[in-house]
Amino acid sequence: MGSNAIDNARMEQLTTSPIPRHVGVILDGNRRWAAKNGAASGDSYRRGAEKVGQLLAWCDKARIEFVTLWALSIDNMRRSPHDVCELADIIVGGLQKLAQARRWRLKPIGAISLLPPSIVMALRDIAETTKDVDGMLVNIAIAYDGHDEIISAVRELIEEGARMGFSGEEIATRLLSQENVNKRLFTHDQPPLDLMIRTSGEQRLSGFLLWQVAYAELYFSNSLWPDFEEADFRQALRAFEQRQRRFGV
Repeated sequence: MGSNAIDNARMEQLTTSPIPRHVGVILDGNRRWAAKNGAASGDSYRRGAEKVGQLLAWCDKARIEFVTLWALSIDNMRRSPHDVCELADIIVGGLQKLAQARRWRLKPIGAISLLPPSIVMALRDIAETTKDVDGMLVNIAIAYDGHDEIISAVRELIEEGARMGFSGEEIATRLLSQENVNKRLFTHDQPPLDLMIRTSGEQRLSGFLLWQVAYAELYFSNSLWPDFEEADFRQALRAFEQRQRRFGV
């Protein structure tokens, strides 16, 4: 049996086992890949952007329903304006190619208004042109920070309560609940994260989906994101399959 047939058989076996509905991936290690390979940072980001399409195809094969990819954090935006603009352009270019394929619904999430107007318009167009696609929902976290997402949701609740004439105590007792906060997150209409994968060997969340990750299984791959392959992805799914999810019980 050839290697492709073996790989397909293994993936088929995974799809008959418990699989995560919602997978989050921190796409980490691009600049280290560039340093390791003597390449420009832009080249590593372009290679990483090409890898996204492959990852989504692997997720399709595994019958995963929701994917959230962290492409650009708020912290990343503290880099030089040139680096930020270059990275944002590469992200948008990669997303436009994915949108043209019409295989997945693409939903940019984050403080998108902080990005240059041309990038904001392009992201909105990508979301609009794929919103009716009958495929996996893919959140693209760009200019994203998990703390800011939670604060924004709570602030929205407080503002709603104020418009209704509620006192601070009434807002706290009548509106402030886990359910109401959850409804105001970027992923409000989606299941919580089941599996979080971070590439590059770093073992921390760095503010990624802090609310949604509460009961997720965490998997850290040593592969730098541009080097992440299907075998690495399958290993993450196997690790998820082998864990016992008790949810505190």
